[in-house]
Amino acid sequence: MKLSSPAFPQGGRIPKQYTGDGNDISPPLAWEGAPPNTKEFALVCDDPDAPTPQPWVHWVVYGIPADTCRVTEGASQSGNMPGVEGKNSWKSGQIVGYRGPAPPAGHGVHHYHFRLYALATTLSLPPRMDKEGLINAAKGQILAEAEIVTTYERK
Repeated sequence: MKLSSPAFPQGGRIPKQYTGDGNDISPPLAWEGAPPNTKEFALVCDDPDAPTPQPWVHWVVYGIPADTCRVTEGASQSGNMPGVEGKNSWKSGQIVGYRGPAPPAGHGVHHYHFRLYALATTLSLPPRMDKEGLINAAKGQILAEAEIVTTYERK
């Protein structure tokens, strides 16, 4: 399975409009090569370079239908998300849906991992699930995984 974005190359810098310094809209993503017995997809974006004990979670989406192969630009903000959005790591403001890169100034380059999971079953999860809950529910059900990494830095 392959995950890509028309907005940035693998390992490249994410454009400003998808960050906390820009419009903070969710980037477009596309995928191909999912196993034929996929029942649904889940998506997680996190930052393992964050100065926190666990990676900082920017986006959690689950219940994406198996016949879906893309997420359009701004889907999180427009309500056109083909799935259920879960909790991110922010403790105030928008705590559900996409929140873009916003690393501490002077902290160096951060890497943002977008991971797509093809699942062998339909997970019946409640709204507002966090990353940990999603990953625990998906254990033993992941048929394939794809990842694209982008970077961002505030000087």
